[in-house]
Amino acid sequence: MNYIIGLVAIIVGLILGYWLQHQLTIKRAANAEHKAENIINEARAKEKDILLKAQDKALKLIEDAKQENEARRKEITAWQNRLEKRETAFSQKILELQDKQQELYDKIAEVETTKEKINQLKEEELVKLEEIAKLNTEEAKKLLLERVEKEASDSLMSRLNKLNEEASEQIEEKSKNLMATAMERLASTFTAEMTTTVVDLPNDEMKGRIIGREGRNIKTIEQLTGVEIIVDDTPNAITISGFSGIRRQIAKRALDYLIKDGRIHPTKIEDAIERAKEELALDIKKAGEDALYELGITGFDPKLVQIIGRLKYRTSYGQNALKHSVEVAHLAGLLAEELGADVTIAKKAGLLHDIGKAVDHEVKGTHPQIGGDIARKFNLPQEIIDPIETHHDDHPQGLISVIVQVADAISSSRPGARNDSLDQYIQRLEELEKIASNFNGVDRAYAIQAGREIRVFVKPEEISDLSAHELAVQIAQQIEQELKYPGEIKINVIRELRVIEYAR
Repeated sequence: MNYIIGLVAIIVGLILGYWLQHQLTIKRAANAEHKAENIINEARAKEKDILLKAQDKALKLIEDAKQENEARRKEITAWQNRLEKRETAFSQKILELQDKQQELYDKIAEVETTKEKINQLKEEELVKLEEIAKLNTEEAKKLLLERVEKEASDSLMSRLNKLNEEASEQIEEKSKNLMATAMERLASTFTAEMTTTVVDLPNDEMKGRIIGREGRNIKTIEQLTGVEIIVDDTPNAITISGFSGIRRQIAKRALDYLIKDGRIHPTKIEDAIERAKEELALDIKKAGEDALYELGITGFDPKLVQIIGRLKYRTSYGQNALKHSVEVAHLAGLLAEELGADVTIAKKAGLLHDIGKAVDHEVKGTHPQIGGDIARKFNLPQEIIDPIETHHDDHPQGLISVIVQVADAISSSRPGARNDSLDQYIQRLEELEKIASNFNGVDRAYAIQAGREIRVFVKPEEISDLSAHELAVQIAQQIEQELKYPGEIKINVIRELRVIEYAR
């Protein structure tokens, strides 16, 4: 019985469970259906919203497209209007060009007509000329050529005669210049330097002892040394005169020995002169060696060193030749170092550039020529010979030659390097002023700055500003041709107009 009741309970439980499960399923299905309906409704709402937004966006795009299309249409219309205007203008230009072309054709036709008329008039004129002259064209040409040939022959002969005269004058002028140059070597160069040496005496009684009985002592000294001894009224002094500084130095030293010894007679004079020569030779050698040591130069022949030392007793315009040569060597070395040239070669060339002056009293030729011969004799390289021979030329050969020429100019033109006598100084200033005053339109000229500058005042009513520039160039050229000077001279042309009036 219990078993039946349990079974019935189980069945009832199963039926009740199934029913509850069925109810839950129905309820869940209803809930799911409700959720699905809500989702569908939400989707439909979103769909409507998206459709509305898409519709609005599409309408906006259509509106923007319409506006853009309208703008492009207006732009195209504007371009079309411009093209129409340009086309109209172009058509107008073509029409104008056609009109001008037609005018040109008309002018060409007019010119051709005029040319034909001119040719016709020429032919008529030629016919009339032939009738008047009773000559045809060929005869007239022949007659004209004969006359021209005759006139040309006369003119040519006159020109030839004039050229011959000018050539003769030029040859004569060149001959004079050559003679002047030859005389200048002995007149200008040497008279400009110191050619005398003064010997101090303890008293005036010594003058008579130097002269000797019947002048035998002074004659012996002059004969053995090759100088002239001037005994004048100068108290306690006599003067030794001669072009060679070495000869003057030998005579001076010999006289110093004789005066110190007190015994003056021909035999003693000969001994004193020989002693002076020996000591001077040693002094010359030492001077050459000292110059090479100062410059750091080696490898020179001892005889060449001796010749270099002779420059110690040679002066040019009051400037010692050896000191000048050493100075030029230093400057040339510095310039060569700056320019990347061979410093040793530049120093050697600078030292030897005036080596010819050591013997130019004894050898014929200019000192550059003599110096070149000396350099060749001692087998020096050509790059040293060229500066020696061309340091005074307008076109030096090679960089070393230019360096030596510049160094020579610097050493010669520096203040205090060369001394002039008062007469030479005044003469140079007067020559400068004279050259400038000879030009037309010059009112007055003044040489200033020790002859380094000349100021030229011109007449403003005769010389314009442009003419003042030309005048300065002409004066500079004239000075370069006629004067010799170290360095450069500044030409200062002044044109000034002053107007003065008084208020009363």
